[in-house]
Amino acid sequence: MFHKEGYKIITITMFILAIGVIAADKYIDTYWVQKTIQVIFLALALLVLQFFRNPKRNTLENEAHIIAPVDGEIVAIEEVTESEFFKDKRRQISIFMTPLNVHVTRYPISGKVIFSKYHKGKYLVASHPKSSTENERTTIVVENKTVGKILYRQVAGAVARRIVNYAKVGDKALQGADSGFIKFGSRADVFVPLDFEVKIKMGDKICGGEQVIAQKS
Repeated sequence: MFHKEGYKIITITMFILAIGVIAADKYIDTYWVQKTIQVIFLALALLVLQFFRNPKRNTLENEAHIIAPVDGEIVAIEEVTESEFFKDKRRQISIFMTPLNVHVTRYPISGKVIFSKYHKGKYLVASHPKSSTENERTTIVVENKTVGKILYRQVAGAVARRIVNYAKVGDKALQGADSGFIKFGSRADVFVPLDFEVKIKMGDKICGGEQVIAQKS
C-alpha cells in the first residue's frame, strides 16, 4: 500500500526507469554494462516505492497516551521553552527520520485541532538542534479533555523539501490517523507537559501510529 502523496511521483519514476531499462537493453552491447545500468534503475525504482509505502498501523486509541506521530529514532528528550504557542516550559521529544523510514505523519492524540500553522525556513540537517525553530516546518496543536493540548511539529531537513499537512483548525483528530507526509527524510517534534511520564529513551527506534512515547501521570 502506497501513500497518495506518492502516486504521481511513482508513476513518473516508473515510466522513466522502464524506458531506461529498455534503452539499455537495446543500445548497450556490453553485457555487464547493460546489466549494471538496469540493476541501478531497478534499485532506484525500489527505493521510490519503499519511500512512499504506507503500512497499516494498529493504533490502540487511549486519550491518556501520546503516540509517536512518525517512524524514526529518538534524538532528543529535553526540557525547553516552547515559544510559538504555549510560551512556557515543555518536554520536547524529537524523532529523526531517514529516507528509509515511513514518512507518513499521524495524529499523536485524538481530539480537536485548535492550531495549525506553516512556517517558511531553512533546510538545516534535521538532526540539528536549531532545525525545530529555524527550518521549514508546520506546527499543529490538538486538544482533548484528558491530556489537554499537545503540540507536534513537522520539520523539513536538508533533503526533505516538501511538508504536507492535512490538519486544519476545527478538524476532528483521530489518534493514529494520517495527518500529513514529509518527503525524503526529516524530523518530528512532540511537546508534552513536564509532569507527563516519558515512555521512551534516547536512541530508541520508534514505530509511528502505535508506540506510546508519553502518557499522563
